[in-house]
Amino acid sequence: MRLLKAALVGVGLIAASGPTFAAGTLRIGTQEEPDRLDPALGGTLGGRFVFTVMCDKLWDLKPDLSFAPQLATKWDWAADGRALTVTLREDVTYHDGEKMTAESVAWNLERYRSAADSVRKGELKAVAGIDVVDARTVRIRLSAPNAPLLAALSDRAGMMVSPKAVEKAGKDFFIAPVCSGPYKFTERVAQDRIVLDRHAGYRDQAALAFDRVVIRPTPNSSVRLVNLQAGQLDILQDLAPTDAGKVRADAKLKLTTTTGLGYSAITFNIGNGAKADLPFGKDKRVRAALEAAIDRNVINQVVMDGLFVPNNQTEAPNSPYFNKARPVPARDVARAKALLKEAGLEKVTLELRATNTPRDQQVAEVIQSMAAEAGIDVKVMTAESNANIAAMTAGDFTAHISNWSGRADPDPNISIYIAGDSFQNWGKYASIPFNTALERARGETDSAKRAAIYHEVAAIYTDDRPMLPLYNVTWLFAHDVKLKGFTPVPDGLIRVQGMRID
Repeated sequence: MRLLKAALVGVGLIAASGPTFAAGTLRIGTQEEPDRLDPALGGTLGGRFVFTVMCDKLWDLKPDLSFAPQLATKWDWAADGRALTVTLREDVTYHDGEKMTAESVAWNLERYRSAADSVRKGELKAVAGIDVVDARTVRIRLSAPNAPLLAALSDRAGMMVSPKAVEKAGKDFFIAPVCSGPYKFTERVAQDRIVLDRHAGYRDQAALAFDRVVIRPTPNSSVRLVNLQAGQLDILQDLAPTDAGKVRADAKLKLTTTTGLGYSAITFNIGNGAKADLPFGKDKRVRAALEAAIDRNVINQVVMDGLFVPNNQTEAPNSPYFNKARPVPARDVARAKALLKEAGLEKVTLELRATNTPRDQQVAEVIQSMAAEAGIDVKVMTAESNANIAAMTAGDFTAHISNWSGRADPDPNISIYIAGDSFQNWGKYASIPFNTALERARGETDSAKRAAIYHEVAAIYTDDRPMLPLYNVTWLFAHDVKLKGFTPVPDGLIRVQGMRID
């Protein structure tokens, strides 16, 4: 396999390395280095930022959490909920010039659900087959009704790539992917930049004000802000809450916010290798002790300046899917000590992995300080996100601060880290009651009935504690005041269509 080109990047201004781009370039600062740039393989938020610019989906998420047509013009459920008929646009070409057809869409969906290396299998588990009805229509047959499918197809499982390009590149397709979105892949320099150029065949050229989009992964939020202030970026995502005041006070910058679908949680190794055979993996009372030792409100105030939403569930407290009978617990150090004693422990050590971003490091340090008062010695270990994913996949972790960008449907928000069929269930939590309830919720299309089942699901995981949600995010974007047309969406991703610099 060809190696990705590497680049050394200092902690100063990004102008210190790489080429100088001409006018007509939109420069986006993101927090996370993407993983593999193939919708079938990608699993990071950093990758989703690139895909949003490069790969259109069948339909996209709107600010009000409804879906807007993109590659499809409409979609219809069968009366029994066991089939979804999708009508496609006729004016779509892939970046290699090949025309998007019903056959190519069916090929993509089949690849996502059955290719040996696809990580989309769990999202499309209910799909029994895909039929080409005619040149513009595909029918997705399901083994059982599956309400979360619409949300899945508004993300990577609904992105169409060129079958011809995949067949030509084989396992190296992720190095130079070929999608069907507004901008096509040009270059990637690891730890530095991803360069995308306008797709001349894109159907809506009037929506594109830039010839080039450059995405700059920069884990340090302070460096991202310095680069924006210096004019080296046009917009950045995930501004540190403690820097919101600086942006508001700068007449050259604008702060844009939206309540997000995403959350942060401590996920535990319950059954993945030798490190699962430790107190935090073996005994839920020890995990409960950690929860009793921490104060989510303090974490929010200290690290996020009170701008986020403390939470112990994956759905925000104002969501109908939030179980109000399980509210955010108050800190109780005495109870934490009692739980440890009940588990036969006076003191215990926890290795807590976190990404090497300022926020996650600060959250880990606040947890470390609070847990110490209960006799829990937290050893904080930080690394780049892809390194942490590799360690967790191998079972080389006890607990990890995991950040989920969120989805419009509650199922992926709950299932991503703890469902038995999720590829990101790194801790190998395996609860029959939990998975059974989750399957029931997936098959229910009535909103009120779904909510009742998800309340059962929340009751199970808040008792077992394979993960401890900490807070729901507020997406904070900072950008040049001259940048117009940016509309935030609760998934936190940046849509470039309609954006311009006046």
